[in-house]
Amino acid sequence: MDRLKAQLAATQTEAERLKAEAVAAEAKLKSAAETAANERQERAIWESLAEEADKGRSELAEQLEAALSFAKGNNAPALEIVAELARDAADQINLDEAGTRALIDQQLRDAGWEADTPALRYASDSRPVKGRNRAIAEWPTMTGPADYALFCGMTLVGTIEAKRRNRNVMAVLRQAERYASDIHMQEAEFAEDGPWLEFKAPFAFSTNGRPYLKQVEALSGIWRRDLRDPNNPAEVLAGWPSPKGLLERLSVNKVAAHKELASQPFDFGFPLRHYQREAIQAVEAGLADNRRAMLVAMATGTGKTKLAIAMLYRLISARRFRRVCFVVDRSALGRQTKDEFTTTKVVNGKAFADIFGLKGLADVTPDDDTRVHICTIQGLVRRVLYSASAEDAPPIDQYDLMIVDECHRGYLLDREMSDGDLSFRDQSDYVSKYRRVLEHFDAVKIGLTATPALHTTDIFGKPVFTYSYREAVVDGFLNDHEPPIRIATKLSEGGIHFVRDDTVDFVHPPTGQVETITLADEVDFEVEQFNKGVVTVPFNRAVAEELVKYIDPGDPDKTLIFAASKAHADILVKELRDAFRKAYGPLKDEAVQRLTGDVDKIENLILSFRNDPLPKVAVTVDLLTTGVDVPKITNIVFMRRVNSRILYEQMLGRATRLCPEIGKEAFRIFDAVDLYAHLQDMTDMKPVAADPKFTLTKLFEELAGHGDAPHKNRVREQIIVRLRRRIKKLTPEMRARFEKEAGETPEASLDRFMQGDPVDLSNWISDRPNLGPILDWINEDGTPRYVPISEHDDEVVSVTRGYGTADKPEDFLDKFTQFVRDNVNRIAALRIVVQRPQELTREELRQLRLELDAEGFTDSKIKRAWADAKNEDIAASIIGYVRQAAIGDPLVSYADRVRHAVDAILRKRQWTEVQRKWIERIGRQLELEIVVDRAAFDAEPFASLGGWPRIDRVFNGELEQVVRDINENIWKEAG
Repeated sequence: MDRLKAQLAATQTEAERLKAEAVAAEAKLKSAAETAANERQERAIWESLAEEADKGRSELAEQLEAALSFAKGNNAPALEIVAELARDAADQINLDEAGTRALIDQQLRDAGWEADTPALRYASDSRPVKGRNRAIAEWPTMTGPADYALFCGMTLVGTIEAKRRNRNVMAVLRQAERYASDIHMQEAEFAEDGPWLEFKAPFAFSTNGRPYLKQVEALSGIWRRDLRDPNNPAEVLAGWPSPKGLLERLSVNKVAAHKELASQPFDFGFPLRHYQREAIQAVEAGLADNRRAMLVAMATGTGKTKLAIAMLYRLISARRFRRVCFVVDRSALGRQTKDEFTTTKVVNGKAFADIFGLKGLADVTPDDDTRVHICTIQGLVRRVLYSASAEDAPPIDQYDLMIVDECHRGYLLDREMSDGDLSFRDQSDYVSKYRRVLEHFDAVKIGLTATPALHTTDIFGKPVFTYSYREAVVDGFLNDHEPPIRIATKLSEGGIHFVRDDTVDFVHPPTGQVETITLADEVDFEVEQFNKGVVTVPFNRAVAEELVKYIDPGDPDKTLIFAASKAHADILVKELRDAFRKAYGPLKDEAVQRLTGDVDKIENLILSFRNDPLPKVAVTVDLLTTGVDVPKITNIVFMRRVNSRILYEQMLGRATRLCPEIGKEAFRIFDAVDLYAHLQDMTDMKPVAADPKFTLTKLFEELAGHGDAPHKNRVREQIIVRLRRRIKKLTPEMRARFEKEAGETPEASLDRFMQGDPVDLSNWISDRPNLGPILDWINEDGTPRYVPISEHDDEVVSVTRGYGTADKPEDFLDKFTQFVRDNVNRIAALRIVVQRPQELTREELRQLRLELDAEGFTDSKIKRAWADAKNEDIAASIIGYVRQAAIGDPLVSYADRVRHAVDAILRKRQWTEVQRKWIERIGRQLELEIVVDRAAFDAEPFASLGGWPRIDRVFNGELEQVVRDINENIWKEAG
């Protein structure tokens, strides 16, 4: 660094000094965190100045004077532009061999190595020293000197091939491997278990000093191959491993670890479900194949944290990994995860935290004995990207495994972002930081999600294992939902219409200030704009009064309502309290509460919602869309539209968990905004639009400011997305103001942005500074827009259930009957159900349910349709419904069938007391699972009680006959 600075000083002209002043002036505009990040780029700035010293001085001086003046002014460029320009400048640096070595020396020193090519070289008598970690240059080999040899004490741990910055790094890795084979070892020691075939060093590295960039992977970063196993692939790193990390990696023997995993039993202090075991096996198979990134997709509520505990116990105890970073995206989820790791018994009555070192969110860095460190992605961003210097950043080998929970998160803009969130400017900015943080660490990455999407698979790859919500419902691990209840009101059907010359109150949301305005033209709002673009208390009141007909505040279950905004949530809380009191009498305010990030002691309130009788009803915006486990939720209410299927599925996931203690068999969906009619327009693709807080005004300023053509084009693309949406919402008054300012219609401007050159657009928008405030519906002084208040009366006009393509429950049952009769000879399990139901196995029942599910005929829908159509609620099994549809078999409660069959078996002969208890226990399991066959005794609850061998002994080897007799008696009347 000092040498480069001296080189610059020797040749520096007035132009360079001006540029340095410009950089300093811009730095003053940054926050402390951003300044710290900028310091990490200091070296690139010095190099850039040195490289450019001979170029166009007079012209550069004029440009720098202008830049300095601009940086000191009020219209300084956005910080994002400065960072973008710095990155672009760094890409242009093309150092010679000596400059590259100086840069690599500094990078090695930042990672904890002694490195100084001119002084610390073999020819200068530099040798390995006990207790020192040295990168010795020009170490001799039989085929020429290695650029560097890495030593931890006397032990040789790696060889390095260093090339000029513009050379391909990946291609020259083989030269470092040749050094590792041919290196002289007279003054060095082998690492443990060395040598490895022809290799005397365990690791080979190649680099050209360029920071890692995904888009030019082969030309950047540090390439490494672990030479201890010929099957190990070359890998690219974002930085240099530390000496400590390299020694720790040497202590990991992957071959031995996988042998240990193959012999380990899947026995834990909690029951591991079949799909959790399969997921672990899929991950371990991926690790054996040297996969560095994997995705596990499991439905919300199927136990991803339990899966992680079991998987990490196996991997750490087998010494496959030494330190794990468990990444969450919210502090609440971090604390919840730590609680589970602390309380879940794994083996011998001990919890995971009793066996392995565990650190939580309060601990910034892990200790040597830490095995799992729980972190938020925001905390990692601060540590990695905003550290005071490269030396202060966490070493790339601080973790060798990263588990990213809810890894789909961070891309959903259909939520209000709290002030506690990092200000990721837009979605691509978040993904960039998210990806950069994950790429920083030399670790295997495993993502856990319920809703894999394109952006998730870009990082982690396609799922190595998937267990869907529908499979979990069929297997009985999650609750299904009944057909959604659609609440339609006069306003939601017809919209809200203001006519010209109406006197309307407008509210200023941040302050609550109200102003009365006479409208110059008609204004219309459809239901998707309710409570966002227009305040309508009557609509909320009408829906609230309908909801309380279905929700008894005396019941133990809970209700979760999704509102459009915090202000909307407050309206709903008041209207629901009033409606409950009107319908049921006195009610504590605590029964209905708003749960959003700005509420006092929100974490305690969430815990109360989960564990305590009150609140009964929680109204949120997005705080409870993911990761919060409240099994007692039996009602989900949509009072807002969502534009992401991922978000929609996460919302539904809040109610899918089983809760037998309150008799929960299914959950209900209430739709007051015609959400289901718009589901087909949703996709799993990430939205392109920017952060809602990043306005068109700000985007226009960026486009008009300094920046190269690629950056301006990225800004242009974001403007197009936001402008297309905003045009649809312009009032006639705003449209007229826009046309006056722009000299053309909004549609013409949209076409201009779609077709125009970014640089030309920059000049065009610079001449029209008032366009942004008009489009953002804010005044020229920057105050937010006002929202009209609708006093239009409202009332519920219909309440219907959604049966897919069927309008009525009778139509749905007719379609079900037709499907059964058309497929009874095609689907084997269907034929068995109709002809020999007592022979049906659990696996055949599962396949039948999946077949029916794929056609939309779920247990919950069939039961609900029968109840609605016949006005009778019969708890029949799916077998009973199929037989009724196929052959007209009488529909009887399945529990009654089982009880009659058990009674018949108990009367059949004289049983011992123990045998009677087991027959009754088998009957209770039949009521839950419908089928109990030989395989059922190898699963819970029978497996932990000895399984088939022990129970068969109780019946003197006649268990198979007992089970057959029970099944035959269940369907005896059915013939």
